This record gives sequence, structure tokens and C-alpha cells, in this order.
Amino acid sequence: MSHSYIPFELYKRKWIFNHKDLPVSDDDKALIKPLADKSAMEVWNKWISNKSSRAELFEKGDWPAKQDAWSATEHWQSAWDSHDNALPEAILEHIKWPDDTVIYFCYEKYQVLETRWDVFVRNWKCFLFFDDGPILMAPKHKQALMFEQNGQYKLGVRG
Repeated sequence: MSHSYIPFELYKRKWIFNHKDLPVSDDDKALIKPLADKSAMEVWNKWISNKSSRAELFEKGDWPAKQDAWSATEHWQSAWDSHDNALPEAILEHIKWPDDTVIYFCYEKYQVLETRWDVFVRNWKCFLFFDDGPILMAPKHKQALMFEQNGQYKLGVRG
């Protein structure tokens, strides 16, 4: 599936990657690709849900709504608030993907970012300025993460 992208400069949420306290290198910015609406919808429909448009609307039949899709719930907020930029240890133990793994960070049906695993690991705090249930997944791998507004995240496996 080939995707179309929004130029980074025109992405309406680009401020999250231009925050003075959490600088993102130009090299990493070049690898953060906002998907155009149609491509975002295709990714969401194929890998997240073809019924629900965002996390709080997941319903029976959507894999993220299945209790057994998620193996553990941990806290991300304290790591996010700290001066240490490292991803929480449990995430790094759950996901051992090669650096250049293509990932999708899916906020909702029409808000999906494509990037690489190493770019996410370095800049994860920026992605979480919007924390209303985004799901991180990689088409070539089964592991997934879901970040919740209550400061918790869930480690899981896509159904």
C-alpha cells in the first residue's frame, strides 16, 4: 500500500515536534511523515479498526477492545514528566524491533504519523502531547502499545 503524505510544514500538529523543551533533530523530523487523510484512513481501517474512528469508540470486534489483546498496563506519565528522555523500561522489553522498523503512531482515523522505531524512541515525549488513546503499531510485527490519558499505557499484541 503506497501512501500520500502531508508536507511536514503543513501538518497542523507540527508544533509538538518544534517544542523548545523537547527538541527534535532535523534528521528525525525528516523521518516523521504525517499521512494524508485517505492514507491515514487506510492504515486505521486495515490495522486498527474498520468500525470505530477513535479509541474511546472501540467496540466488540475491534482488536484493541479485546481484554486479552493487552498483557500489561504500566505508567508513562512519570517518565514523561522526568528529565530523562528514555522510554519506560517495560516498553523496551516488550518491543525489540530493529531501529529502521516502519511504525504508525495512530491518534485516530485521520491522524496517523508514519516514522521509524528509533525516531519514536528518541522523541516519544513529543508524540504524547496528544494522549487520547493513540496506538503505536508496526505492520511487520504483532506487538502494539496504547497510551491512555490517565497516564497509563498498555502493552499488547494485535489480533
